[in-house]
Amino acid sequence: MDKEIIIKKTEEYIKKRFKGESTGHGWWHIQRVLKMALKIAEKENTGSSKNVDLFVVRLAALLHDIADWKFNSGDDSVGSKMGEELLERLGVDKKTISSVCEIVKNISFRGGTVNSEMKTIEGKIVQDADRLDAMGAIGIARAFAYGGLRNREIYNPDIKPRECKSFEEYKNYKGTTINHFYEKILLLKDKMNTKTGKKIAEERHKFMENFLEEFFKEWE
Repeated sequence: MDKEIIIKKTEEYIKKRFKGESTGHGWWHIQRVLKMALKIAEKENTGSSKNVDLFVVRLAALLHDIADWKFNSGDDSVGSKMGEELLERLGVDKKTISSVCEIVKNISFRGGTVNSEMKTIEGKIVQDADRLDAMGAIGIARAFAYGGLRNREIYNPDIKPRECKSFEEYKNYKGTTINHFYEKILLLKDKMNTKTGKKIAEERHKFMENFLEEFFKEWE
């Protein structure tokens, strides 16, 4: 099993599949998650976390959005199934496939009170990288791109943010894009797994708070 060839073929498949995607979940998002995951892994690969499997990290980062439930009728099992099929075709060993698919299946935010805890350091790293891309300047841009796709209002003062207590409720809820900050994006800072992720999240969280302060100032 030549790991570099497998990574290259996986990357080629994902790049082709998501080229031109316009909702913030495309190839450039995936590439940023991969780069951030490797950055976090480098920082975290010490002490008790010294045995981070970078092959799993790279594959999981590349495949984490292969079939996001948001674009597959709310089915959160499609991504792990597609990832498994692809990795089997590429000759990846069963243990690695299992590790990667476990990350793909559980990476998504599932509502304010729903726990999406990762069991492995690799999962925690990739989840942090994905969540960081939903924060800061790029996170703001992605939120409005996706909101436009879903025909969401930018803001409506008559619609208040709400906390979803189940994944089913979260999937079916339709709010405004500004509310989405309070229902998800501003919650991510406190859901980071790694020390490195938490530090970066603090900076991006502050940027979003400043953006919202300016937004409401202009709104009034």
